[in-house]
Amino acid sequence: MAGNSDPLSPRAKLAVTAGKAVAAASRAAGRGSGSVIGGRVALRLDPDLLGRLAQNLDVTLVSATNGKTTTTRLIAEALRAAGPVVSNALGANMPAGITSALAGSSEAKFGVIEVDEKYLAGVARDTDPKCIALLNLSRDQLDRAAETRMLAENWREGLAGTKAVIVANCDDPLVVWAASSSPNVIWVAAGQMWKDDAWSCPSCGGVMQRPGDDWFCGECGFRRPTPTWALSGDHVLDPHGSAWPIHLQLPGRANKANAASSAAVAAVFGVPPQVALERMYQVQAVAGRYDVVQFQNRDLRLLLAKNPAGWLETFSLIDPPPTPVVLSVNARGADGTDTSWLWDVDYTRLTGHPIFVIGDRKLDLAVRLEVANQHFQVCENLDQAVQMCPPGRIEVIANYTAFQDLRRRVGN
Repeated sequence: MAGNSDPLSPRAKLAVTAGKAVAAASRAAGRGSGSVIGGRVALRLDPDLLGRLAQNLDVTLVSATNGKTTTTRLIAEALRAAGPVVSNALGANMPAGITSALAGSSEAKFGVIEVDEKYLAGVARDTDPKCIALLNLSRDQLDRAAETRMLAENWREGLAGTKAVIVANCDDPLVVWAASSSPNVIWVAAGQMWKDDAWSCPSCGGVMQRPGDDWFCGECGFRRPTPTWALSGDHVLDPHGSAWPIHLQLPGRANKANAASSAAVAAVFGVPPQVALERMYQVQAVAGRYDVVQFQNRDLRLLLAKNPAGWLETFSLIDPPPTPVVLSVNARGADGTDTSWLWDVDYTRLTGHPIFVIGDRKLDLAVRLEVANQHFQVCENLDQAVQMCPPGRIEVIANYTAFQDLRRRVGN
């Protein structure tokens, strides 16, 4: 906890100690970081522990379908200019993982917490955040996630009347509708590449009009709010109209958008844009994403894409043809077991790239690529795919558990 004004109760201390012990045992057994199981044990012993751990922190919550892990990392780097930060940097973003992360630091001033979209309202209730960043909402894990408007409604109801400052993307109608129930919103023009979940008005169901970068509902008048922060090319425009250059080691337009939202959050805590953006340059990779690794004497860039919106953004940042591309798709519990989302991805964007397909659901992906008239080869594993790739750097795009498999294989 920050300071000792309100020390943890004996029960809370016991819960933290037990959670750390279980996490350490899990790590020793080679079962991952142990953060989730440790957090579960701690919450079982003290159901109010998350709130207790957060009570002396200035908390920022970050939620979205895509980009929340990276944005959490960028905000954490920016806020370190103003004091120590605790964060769930490895992406364990449900209550158990969040509790475990907060239990790991007693000196922090700020808590920067990535939250799974389905848990945002509950975590906001428990942690009394000063700021909440809402980036985007799109289809994801079709077998177990509610459709996107229901998630937006869950956010809207859960955040109604919150004291937190909401930093929200004004280019995503679902995010705008969700945030509009809050009294204090800072709108950021961060852009929206994927629009297929926002053609109907979330407020009345009418057809959304989209002239240029604007949007509005012709039936009920729901419309894009005027932003005070904006991404403009390689710069962030602040509320005073000043343009601050974005220098990132992370690739792509989506990460510039994440940086713009992160700068707006940092400003809520008094960190100026220039300082915030300079600190964000330190971030080279996020939990292995964007890392370039050596494997079988080749350079592989590892890219995570979990859903149609994520794949669309990822296709925009890979090297041009004829750079080889390895695609890996699984459909395990953490991915969602329904692979019908593959049909929502525009694979014609890969035309000209030699494509190699691996993963548990490589045949599902192969059928989709066949229909998209792409040239591809199905391979047994990463080793075989790399051996078959023509010379040069290889782009490797994988969904969630496939990405973890790849990292283990390349020793990352």
